[in-house]
Amino acid sequence: TASGRTLCGAMRVVGQPPVRGLRASPRSLSMPSWVIDRYGRNDVLRFTRDMMFPIIHFPNEVIIKVHAASLNPIDLSMRSGYGAAALNMKRDPLKLKSTEAEFPLTLGRDVSGVVMECGLRVSYFKPGDEVVWAAIPPWKQGTLSEFVVASGNEVSFKPKSLSHIEAASLPYVGLTAWSAVKQVGGLNQSNCSGKRVLILGASGGVGTFAVQLVKAWGAHVTAVCSHDASTLMKKLGADDVVDYKAGNLEKQLKTLPLFDFILDNVGGSTEKWALDLLKKWSGATYVTLVTPFLINMDKLGVADGMLQTGVTVGSKTLKHLLKGVHYRWAFFAPSGPSLDEIAELVDSGKIQPVIDEVFTFSEVPKAFQKLEGGHARGKTVINVISKK
Repeated sequence: TASGRTLCGAMRVVGQPPVRGLRASPRSLSMPSWVIDRYGRNDVLRFTRDMMFPIIHFPNEVIIKVHAASLNPIDLSMRSGYGAAALNMKRDPLKLKSTEAEFPLTLGRDVSGVVMECGLRVSYFKPGDEVVWAAIPPWKQGTLSEFVVASGNEVSFKPKSLSHIEAASLPYVGLTAWSAVKQVGGLNQSNCSGKRVLILGASGGVGTFAVQLVKAWGAHVTAVCSHDASTLMKKLGADDVVDYKAGNLEKQLKTLPLFDFILDNVGGSTEKWALDLLKKWSGATYVTLVTPFLINMDKLGVADGMLQTGVTVGSKTLKHLLKGVHYRWAFFAPSGPSLDEIAELVDSGKIQPVIDEVFTFSEVPKAFQKLEGGHARGKTVINVISKK
């Protein structure tokens, strides 16, 4: 259970430090990492062997030795400073640190690796567990490092059928799609069968996962991507594939029957017409992952930014509700229990990782360039154990 992850602590000798053994090791002083010291473009990425070794501060935390990590669009955004105001507030809610204290910052959200140490209240995992994966939230130090700290309720045993490299490609995009489709969109295994689902931006990390997820639950899936990704979409189970480059996308989609659910990974002008593709007054839902939440906070400050965001989503929700459809925003949410469910789907063969390219740890800047170039087919993965 989720509570078993953090609340059922094993008894230990009174006074025993939560980081057993590692504190006495020379490695406890520093470790190799890729960090940034300021926001900017790719030239701000810096390799160091002197990053401070992570410490367990709370009894529900674990230290993971990173075997593999992967990149997501949020890493590009964070490198450039997008969302800095909100994320820094989350890292330091009482503003106890100076502005400079947010650096050096390690990027990377996904991890697959080995549990090295556990806090006093963690019993779901134990040191030496070699098969864990997690998605680390953006307000924590990331995974492009030798070790990373995660809360026990953010970690799960990875699918047995996947290698560390394969497993590292899934947590962040999987949890983002899970949040959008199940938690926000309300779809699940028992109610998805026969529903018509449209995935906009289907060939990226979130899109490839979402296509497989709703297909596993019995939906009829229409995937929007470029022509060169159509074979991949069919392989992942899409029933219809629409090439957004083959003419006016709105007109192409309006020739198809209406949809019960739309997941929008694209945003922009798409939102102006996509909701017209939904079945009115039937509970049909549009969920977008492209929101102004973080940019509002960057521009207006945390308090005013949250207020403006609330006003925006409230007005849009009401506007579309009056037209007979549901309008929702979705966000990534770290969750070990959700990863447990995703692992079952992977091991049953219903979801497979989609990896575009694998880079070594020394090639992290090259991996960022690859991601920045766009048009990826799945995920960009970093083999952290290989440091050549």
